[in-house]
Amino acid sequence: MKKTKKLVGSLIGILMIIALPISALGMSEQEKWTQCEGTQINFLSEDTPPSGGLTKIIGEFEKKTGIKVNITQTKLDDVATKVLLDFAAHAGDIQVIYADPWSLLAPLYGHFVDLSKYINDPTLPEIPLGLNDFFHTHLMIAGHMIDRDKLLCLPFDAATMIFMYRKDIFKKYHDAFYQEKGYDWTPGKNLSWEQYYEIAKWINDNVPSIYGTGHQALEHDSLMCDFSNILNAYDGFYFQNPDAGTWGVAVPGKCMLDQPNAIRAAKFYKKLLSIAHPGSVSWDWNGLGDAFAAGKIAMMPQWHEYAGLVEDPSVSRVAGKVGYALLPHGPSERSYNMYGGTGVGINSYSSEIEKRAAWIFIVWATSKETQKKLLPYASSPTRYSVYSDPDVEKGIRERSNPIMLTLETVREAWKPENIGLGQAKILSWLAVDTAIFEELSKMLFEKKTPEQAMKDATKRIDDITGWSKVLK
Repeated sequence: MKKTKKLVGSLIGILMIIALPISALGMSEQEKWTQCEGTQINFLSEDTPPSGGLTKIIGEFEKKTGIKVNITQTKLDDVATKVLLDFAAHAGDIQVIYADPWSLLAPLYGHFVDLSKYINDPTLPEIPLGLNDFFHTHLMIAGHMIDRDKLLCLPFDAATMIFMYRKDIFKKYHDAFYQEKGYDWTPGKNLSWEQYYEIAKWINDNVPSIYGTGHQALEHDSLMCDFSNILNAYDGFYFQNPDAGTWGVAVPGKCMLDQPNAIRAAKFYKKLLSIAHPGSVSWDWNGLGDAFAAGKIAMMPQWHEYAGLVEDPSVSRVAGKVGYALLPHGPSERSYNMYGGTGVGINSYSSEIEKRAAWIFIVWATSKETQKKLLPYASSPTRYSVYSDPDVEKGIRERSNPIMLTLETVREAWKPENIGLGQAKILSWLAVDTAIFEELSKMLFEKKTPEQAMKDATKRIDDITGWSKVLK
């Protein structure tokens, strides 16, 4: 029955493709938006602020197009599993996919539709303001995998790690710290990571009932993210091939974690975690956000979207007391703020009419107008035009909602000199990621020295990518 339904949908879509170009010049914009009326599509996403916001306004899209959209939000691991099963069966039941560049797009890129097909179709709605309105880095990382001529996703969100801190504590103890240490401790890229450590330790020793810093150091992807800010700041990288962190590559080259800069970063990270809140090794990003909101820690590197949590007075003890800045710099005085943005793509196994409906949906979901509407839900726009919009500029100045508090810092973090592209878009990233956080966790629990952990991680990763065979 399901196969018959798919076949009928494909035949209808093919007939539409054949027939529509004949009258394309005469199609109104309304006809382009409503051509798939009655179609139902499924959007599977990680549970993030943008997808959560879409559930609040999806009725507007359904009214505009007549397309029914079922939005499912779950953990990223579950998204990856469900998408893999759909692709393996060529089912096409998940028409729109929240395609994390590293865990989904990189290993499964051959299963996504090349969106150029729809961009160049005069019978479909155009991308408002064109592709150039998306931040270049976002489009590169979230939209492409290896082949620079194929666009597989449109940028949907732009999670970025920044420096969150307790403004009240930094103000109250500013003079006392200055008198003892001789420098201004105001957070930002003006500080080094070594100074961050010194500040955290001073708070431990001098401010009652609070730890200076907290981290997302659970043996999980969060640990890799937390470490990557420091690895990059210390001029360390996971792989030899620079395209591994941007366009994506099939062969990333040798793992670089056994190099001096990476070992130096690991030594520092272990030292920093030794004075952090002891709960850090049991927290992922959610646990860390909850601890900060509960007033347990004074500073943290955290995804900027957590402003929605820490500024919510119904659940946070620190609402209104939080500051936002770029992360500290390393020896080369560069601040690296890890980027974790994601795009939305279309399942190549869906029927033709479902693919067209999916295209209409992602054009709407990533448009300037929709991104503006998602701002109150702690979503971060991926388009230049949103930030130059007078209403948004005013909101940032007036700090009108939690996410507005972070956007000035986040835009600074996206500049080439500040953005952290630590993760690698490679086919085997999930296995590589696991090797990284497992070895780091052994280091933090005193089972291995930093040198041994980095060397063992390098060997494991070179085996995973096949580089060890190349070396032989």
